[in-house]
Amino acid sequence: MNQITKILIMVATTVTLGYLSGQVTQTSVDTWYPTLQKPFFTPPNMVFPIAWGILYAAMGVAAGLVWGRIEVQEAEVRKGLTFFWVQFVLNMLWSYLFFGLKNPLLALVEIVVLWLMIYETWFLFRKIYKIAGYIMVLYLAWVTYATVLNAGIFWLNR
Repeated sequence: MNQITKILIMVATTVTLGYLSGQVTQTSVDTWYPTLQKPFFTPPNMVFPIAWGILYAAMGVAAGLVWGRIEVQEAEVRKGLTFFWVQFVLNMLWSYLFFGLKNPLLALVEIVVLWLMIYETWFLFRKIYKIAGYIMVLYLAWVTYATVLNAGIFWLNR
């Protein structure tokens, strides 16, 4: 399988799973979330699906680039992709904790673990394929912002 195919598979997978994750919690996004007090730096709701759509596609590209190196750096690629999928599952879990369980505190604890897993994924990806590492920096930056936003929502609604 060539690298373009691997990238396309990963993009399709991350975007599809990200979309499904969002659909599971959509009711709370429309009903519960608007009732919360939010920090002044909260973006309009329309920003979130755009940002996450771009990020899920970017994550897929990064993972596909790394996967494309499997024949050259098998052990490193397997480790990097394992961390990638762990952080991806944590990403989806955050949506369930925050919107499904309506628990900003539990989601805050979880997003810190998610951030650490993204950091480790970035660390591994940049050693395998520099561009994949750079792509993960965008995701890490967004999750840093999301962590601060989550903390602010928790604080204002405790």
